[in-house]
Amino acid sequence: MCGFAGIVNSQRAGLTENRLREMGQAIVHRGPDADGVWIGAELGVGLVHRRLSIQDLSPAGAQPMISASGRYVIAFNGEIYNFRQIRDELEKEGCVFRGHSDTEVMLASIECWGLEASLARFSGMFAFALVDTHKRSLVLARDRMGEKPLYYGWQGNTLLFGSELKALRAHPDWKGGVEPQALALLLRHNVIPAPWSIHPGIFKLPPASFIDFDLTNLSPGRSPEPSRYWLLEDCFGASASGTFDECSFQLESLLSDVIEDQMVSDVPLGAFLSGGIDSSTVVALMQTRASQPVRTFSIGFDEPGFNEAIHAAEVARHLGTRHTELYVKPEDALQLVPRLPELYDEPFADSSQLPTFLVSEMTRKHVTVALSGDGGDELFCGYTRYPSVVNRWQHRFSGSALGRKAVSFIPEGLASRVLRTAVPSQRGRSLLAIGHRLKAERAMARAGDLSEFYRQSVSFWNEPECFTKPVGEGIYGLNAPLPKGVPDNGMKTLMWRDLNWYLPDDILVKVDRAAMACSLETRVPMLDPRVVSFALSLPLSYNVKGSVGKQVLRSVLYRHVPQALVDRPKQGFAVPIGQWLRGPLRDWAESLLTPSVFQKQEYLNEDVVMAYWHEHLRGREDYSSELWGILMFLAWLEKNVG
Repeated sequence: MCGFAGIVNSQRAGLTENRLREMGQAIVHRGPDADGVWIGAELGVGLVHRRLSIQDLSPAGAQPMISASGRYVIAFNGEIYNFRQIRDELEKEGCVFRGHSDTEVMLASIECWGLEASLARFSGMFAFALVDTHKRSLVLARDRMGEKPLYYGWQGNTLLFGSELKALRAHPDWKGGVEPQALALLLRHNVIPAPWSIHPGIFKLPPASFIDFDLTNLSPGRSPEPSRYWLLEDCFGASASGTFDECSFQLESLLSDVIEDQMVSDVPLGAFLSGGIDSSTVVALMQTRASQPVRTFSIGFDEPGFNEAIHAAEVARHLGTRHTELYVKPEDALQLVPRLPELYDEPFADSSQLPTFLVSEMTRKHVTVALSGDGGDELFCGYTRYPSVVNRWQHRFSGSALGRKAVSFIPEGLASRVLRTAVPSQRGRSLLAIGHRLKAERAMARAGDLSEFYRQSVSFWNEPECFTKPVGEGIYGLNAPLPKGVPDNGMKTLMWRDLNWYLPDDILVKVDRAAMACSLETRVPMLDPRVVSFALSLPLSYNVKGSVGKQVLRSVLYRHVPQALVDRPKQGFAVPIGQWLRGPLRDWAESLLTPSVFQKQEYLNEDVVMAYWHEHLRGREDYSSELWGILMFLAWLEKNVG
């Protein structure tokens, strides 16, 4: 795991080693072990790489790395898990290797088979920049599921790219600013989905994509359209054969092989363990392939209803792992919160970012690599919201649903007063609270298909009245057209949507930035392309029974852990952020909710935001999710805008 950045200047200017090293220094946490610089002055391109040594710790694995022929230069972040198999094939083709790194194998593969054929062969997590000195081009590429980040964009005559925005900001041509469409999406979902970033003109490369810049024909301010080298939707078109039990054993065998590949490391390795289905399955299969107790790590809270550490400890005892846990107190969060804008680079407001960083920090004290169970919910239909949303969509024309729909079309002020008077459950609620709910009902009532209904149901602000002026929203994973082959009216629709936005833009961002801030490499076995293809080919009935998902994955786990230890309502990695905002985080929040901070931007209406803040403080409503997105934006604004 590493980090990289680079510069392309259309006028062949500003390419200095010091400038590149400054960009690399901005992401030193991603690679504290070594750095390297390569400059192609004739091409107007420069690369800098920061190394976190995981495999082939010798100088033979240093980057940027030049191919054996001298044609290609690469700066690479990630791991290619099947590089040994690829190396064996290449050696049969006559390739000779100097070292033992996956980076060298990538270069040899690209020289032998070409870029797109190599991308199809690579199984791993990666983002890279590849300079072709013969073709005079720069290619930026990203892994299939979006595990590793890659930003790019023009600032004047300079194309900047890198693993994190802070590397781009270190360049003197950096302008910054706020992209209104990205801010609108942040308030809707508390994350900024690809291809957007918080800055105008700066984009995230989507997963499973590459972008090819012709260095002889650059147009400052304009970038080519990304090309896709792998189509997730093709996985939905396949259909697994076999009974439930046969598929269960096939899944266990496949996952075990993947986990064995991902346990290869020249440095200490462990795993996150929450005690849930996904992480417990990963740890159980790790332990079957390990020669000694696996190191496992979990985090807990003293607040009732938020503590999974107890369950994790029970699973660890049963499996015989060497377990370490950390209990988080409000003061731990209070110390971390001011660092969040720096850790996440752009506003990011999934509040589980707090425990994710703290468990990563604790884990890094013991190991350098950690496996996680992320991806299981999206691949095996694990979210409880899936059956709930589909059921509500299918029964949207029932009597009660029609009543809600009718009310949603009445002017908001009148409707709020009618509901507070006539509906017992609404009596005592404020007009603001009822109005906020009505906006959500109205947005869902107007949805023309299941995808839009789902988008509105997972929105925190359906109609952002906190904006001072209308702001549009760009295309992203939840409102892009469904591709051919993906069902358009059921739970697989929602799985495809989450695999295209929630997983890469929330879950994987959260884990990557938190872990890399601690120089910890994380690996996600569930997202191996073989597992992804197999999981999405399963009949829905193999995953969902009633309203409970992940049936086939559960069956794998039950062969290793008693069902009673892991069967409980899904809890998630939640934190008591609502309570903390009324208590230990209140002073921090109110230091941001001031006229001087609001004046640094032109989009948020201070009066509306403060109305929601005071409503939350009263304790009658919980607006922690809505407010956390705003607070993360204001905190980021304070740090990044003068």
